[in-house]
Amino acid sequence: MRHRKRSFKIGRSHSHRKCMMANMLSSLFTHGRITTTIVKAKELTRQAAKMITLAKAGDLHQRRQAISTMRDLDAVRELFDNVAPTFKDRN
Repeated sequence: MRHRKRSFKIGRSHSHRKCMMANMLSSLFTHGRITTTIVKAKELTRQAAKMITLAKAGDLHQRRQAISTMRDLDAVRELFDNVAPTFKDRN
């Protein structure tokens, strides 16, 4: 059954979407703000929330999971060192 399986396709292949989200996430955490379309922004907020949740735990395993998703060490370092502490007290 395909109940509650949300898909975000926007006319791209799976690998293209995955790379695009990784690039957008790394740009978001590096620069703090990016300009994009509404559909991409909605999916980006979902992915960014997942990355912030990983960064709030802050251990090595979560850091490696974030690196495998974002593929940018500088952006992951920025996320874990600067962004995650600001969200530490939030759900």
